[in-house]
Amino acid sequence: MDNKEVCECATAIDKGPRELTIRLKLALIIASLAAWWLLYRQLEGLAQWVTYGVLGLARGTHLGVAVAFFLYDVPKIMMLLVLVVFGVGLVRSFFTPERTRTILAGKRETLGDVLAALLGIVTPFCSCSAVPLFIGFIESGIPIGVTFAFLISAPMVNEIALVLLWGLFGWRVAFIYMSTGLAIAMVTGWIIGRLDMERQVEDWAYQIRMASSPQTEQSLTWSARIDYAWQTVKDILGKVWPYIILGIAVGAGIHGYVPEGMMAAIMGKNAWWSVPLAVLIGAPIYSNAAGIIPVVQALLAKGASLGTVLAFMMSVIGISLPEIIILRKVLKPRLIAVFVGVVTVGIMMVGFLFNVIL
Repeated sequence: MDNKEVCECATAIDKGPRELTIRLKLALIIASLAAWWLLYRQLEGLAQWVTYGVLGLARGTHLGVAVAFFLYDVPKIMMLLVLVVFGVGLVRSFFTPERTRTILAGKRETLGDVLAALLGIVTPFCSCSAVPLFIGFIESGIPIGVTFAFLISAPMVNEIALVLLWGLFGWRVAFIYMSTGLAIAMVTGWIIGRLDMERQVEDWAYQIRMASSPQTEQSLTWSARIDYAWQTVKDILGKVWPYIILGIAVGAGIHGYVPEGMMAAIMGKNAWWSVPLAVLIGAPIYSNAAGIIPVVQALLAKGASLGTVLAFMMSVIGISLPEIIILRKVLKPRLIAVFVGVVTVGIMMVGFLFNVIL
């Protein structure tokens, strides 16, 4: 047997276990999707049975309504999160932070703002990664306006928010949220880019050269991408589940105990001050999309207007106080003020606009 035949045999032997592994993983994914769908369709009936059958709570009471809401929403949102985070984890395996910087570097500013806002939907971003991402973008020569378009879009128009909004309220609300969030990101990036704000970045941020991560730049097999997506599910759910439980508990309390029409008086479209008040209340709150959406669901059910609720949600996710504190490590106060001011005005415009047209 010559060397060529030996190499071919070795390659075939090496490929066999890998092909078997990927086939088993695909079969497991298909079976899991079927089980997911069957269970998801039964959630409401199961919640009603546990609330009124097992626990013996009376129908129509405040406590019964609140408990039924809680028992239905907890598994529903958890299941939606598992599905969407796994899918987006596969997408994210193609979009590392290093590759994102490469895509954005060298682009014309207007095109860069649009591209950065779109990339923000599918690329990893959280408070912990704000500082290194910002430094990496600056070091790569990306204009500061483009950088801000990405930083605004990534937390505000993230995949978890979009899928949960779609699942709970339908495609129309999800599309409205996505389009307005992207518009705020693009316009804010464009405005900051026009204001010559490069000098408002802390000097040390320009002096650090970030090294590319060789592991994340390597080409991954599909089996490795599936493993990465599943690990992403475990990592994200491990971090957000307390916020989900808390958010659903707050939403259940609103759903069961807040009188009909009370939210309409406070957060309705007829109260002109409802949008600024919602932004003012939302900004200091620390939560993510998964934690705040159950509260949004309960507010809408009690008569709050869509525009006011969208403004509240965007302010919680887009300009939360903890993220501002972390970004202060690399941004000077003037740029922080411009960033918060422009985003706040954009969010209030969205709220007023949708209170008028819807």
